[in-house]
Amino acid sequence: MLNHYETVFIATPVLSDAQMKETVQKFKNLIVSEGGEMVSEEDWGLRKLAYPIQKKSTGFYYLIDFKAEGAFVKKMETEYRRDERIIRFLVFAMDKNAVEYSEKRRKKKQEPIEK
Repeated sequence: MLNHYETVFIATPVLSDAQMKETVQKFKNLIVSEGGEMVSEEDWGLRKLAYPIQKKSTGFYYLIDFKAEGAFVKKMETEYRRDERIIRFLVFAMDKNAVEYSEKRRKKKQEPIEK
């Protein structure tokens, strides 16, 4: 039985577009290679941080919604800590209410905005 997780990480703002894509791909590949499955992903782009981290005031935010075994989370967090491009991360186990909310939010984003 795979559990549902959501992870958000903040990458250092000094990365080029290609380096950011490579970073994202690394974590997506990690999920799939460990038997997990991708549900969705969102690039939130460059945003201002609430407080400076490692003397940086901005960072690239990225969200990945995935399913994986419980033991995998520890492995993923270790990878985040080892990767110097990542300045903050959070992996969140989602309950059924969080999964429903996430699906509604994604659907709302996909609907065309009427004027």
